[in-house]
Amino acid sequence: MATPIIQLRGINKSFGDKQVLFDIDLEVERGQHVVIFGPSGSGKSTVLRSINLLANPHSGSLRVDGIEYGPGLPGESVKRGGRLALRRKVGMVFQQFNLFPHLCGLDNVALPLWKVHGRSKQVAREIAAVALRRVGLIDQAGHYPAELSGGQQQRVAIARALALDPEVLLFDEPTSALDPELVGEVLKTMREVAEMGMTMIVVTHELGFAKEIGDLNVFMENGRIVESGPRSFYENCTSERVREFLRAVM
Repeated sequence: MATPIIQLRGINKSFGDKQVLFDIDLEVERGQHVVIFGPSGSGKSTVLRSINLLANPHSGSLRVDGIEYGPGLPGESVKRGGRLALRRKVGMVFQQFNLFPHLCGLDNVALPLWKVHGRSKQVAREIAAVALRRVGLIDQAGHYPAELSGGQQQRVAIARALALDPEVLLFDEPTSALDPELVGEVLKTMREVAEMGMTMIVVTHELGFAKEIGDLNVFMENGRIVESGPRSFYENCTSERVREFLRAVM
């Protein structure tokens, strides 16, 4: 079998004296769409931030495309990669849009391409235009963030991540900062990204959307994975805690 694109084994993470992740094991196949959900404070976002090393695991193995980026497992000797190489493979879309207010949409998308990846400004802008077209915003390319709705700003942020041509995209509650009427346009864009075959790991409270795209569905609570399963998970989960949560929110 092919090596999973993402492998977490025994990942633990603490902030000071407080441990927030406990022995997280997760495998993501190339092209798979993974949904992580659960109550607030359960460690969902910390799992995502561990995958791209915005949060450094204190122990355990984090492998992306077979290369170790975490502390590793005791006694293992494997090829190791650096933080920059990891982030070339793994893109991330945050709750907040993190757009530069003084740059238009096109240049917000193009900036990492010429600043980080060394593309010329002309080539970077050409790639950015293609990415904005993919998310349906090419007609807004010259607009500044203050001239865009929250949904449009988040779609620019998705275009920025896509423009870097990652192998995996992480979405950290991408609709939680939006007014309810703007959520649908962002979810529509995410569906289209999923249909492109992009490997996606999505932390979300939008469980209707999760049921629609989730090839693997993961419920977390108190820093642990309680239960996970395929598309039938929402009807067939065995944990009473998961069923209780689903009854409350769906």
